Amino acid sequence: MTEPSRVLALVGSPRVGGNTDILVDEVLRGAKEVGALVEKVYLDRCMIGPCHACNACEDTGVCFQRDDMDELLDRMKRSDVWVLATPVYWWGATAQFKQFLDRWYAPWHGAEPKEVFENRRIVVVVTLGDSSIATADPTLEMFRRALSYIGLDLVATVVAPGVYALGDASARTDLLQKARAAGRTAVAE
Repeated sequence: MTEPSRVLALVGSPRVGGNTDILVDEVLRGAKEVGALVEKVYLDRCMIGPCHACNACEDTGVCFQRDDMDELLDRMKRSDVWVLATPVYWWGATAQFKQFLDRWYAPWHGAEPKEVFENRRIVVVVTLGDSSIATADPTLEMFRRALSYIGLDLVATVVAPGVYALGDASARTDLLQKARAAGRTAVAE
């Protein structure tokens, strides 16, 4: 008997119950429907220091900072699928998400980057208040390039334009269905 897949959602929105959170819950619901174990982390509740560009991790394999990133990396290692989620703030990811992403530098440049990054499947969720999907292009490009550079498998992207007010996404059945399907697809692959 094989173990169920593990799905870890890393939410860069500081607004619990907001549109990003709603769509992440749908991705996780889809993953659970096909037997996955799911977990969600709100990055704004984590103490994650910024990368100091000291490059000490190139020698040691780990960041010198002792903060919540250590536990997040352990959770990432134990997960088969990562749901990376952020609303668009000024044409980019939130500060909370970007700081988390910048800290991938240490494990990527450490002695065993495969331990964290190899064989992970990724679902990206990006929400934006603007009705023009083009507003999300810089954020989506950041994800595409970063994930490609590391060699991660981007299996689904859920982009949600026009969801500004708290809870707007809950009325968008098209987005809810796409998010749920993304969760099922990520686990089934």
